Parts: sequence; structure tokens; C-alpha cells
Amino acid sequence: MFLGLRTVIYPAPDLAAAKQWWTSVLGIEPYFDEQFFVGFNPGGYELGLNPNADPANGAVSYWGVANADAAFAVLLDSGATVVEPIEEVGDGIRIGAVREPSGAIVGVIENPVFELREVPSEGPGR
Repeated sequence: MFLGLRTVIYPAPDLAAAKQWWTSVLGIEPYFDEQFFVGFNPGGYELGLNPNADPANGAVSYWGVANADAAFAVLLDSGATVVEPIEEVGDGIRIGAVREPSGAIVGVIENPVFELREVPSEGPGR
């Protein structure tokens, strides 16, 4: 069911400070920069900053799936509860999140534009 990790979204109550920090650490500018979300694309993966996310929940990892509705149904049938219902967030990308029985949040993302990229061997942290 899971195709691999695709996205991690971090709570960012101070979005400007978080954006500045991640830009410095990653050595790249965000590809998407709005008041409601900032998105980076290191190596083809999504690193998102959400000013409205609850820091108490921590970062949420989104697993790539071919069909978000089908994956969500499997998770719910397996005892998970809805945290974020499946919704389209643009460009045909659909996401949702559940809380699994142990309490962790598990996200799913159906992303038709996902494409892995080669990561440069130079830059911060390398």
C-alpha cells in the first residue's frame, strides 16, 4: 500500500523564523511560500512548514499511496481514527492523516507530480 515516504510537515508557529532556519539548513529557497504554508523540495521530497499545525502533535510524515481513498479505508478498517480527512491541496495532490491505535499520526499522500531528484553532493550538511 505505501509507496515510500514523500512528505514531512513540521508545525511552524513562527513561520518566518522557521522558513529562515530551514532555508539556511537546506541551502535552498522554498518552492512554495505563502502565509498558510511554506514548502521546500530537497531531493524531490516535500518538507513543509505549517503555521496552523499543532506543535504538540509533532511533525507528520506522509506516505505516498496510489489511491488516497483506498489507503485511508485500509487504515480506518485497521483501527485508526481520522485526524485530517482526505482533501485535495492543489495540482491533484490529495492528503489525509489518521491516528493509529498507539497514538501516532500517520499521513497518506496521493501525489501525481512526485518525482525523485538526485541530491547534490555539495552544500550545507554535506
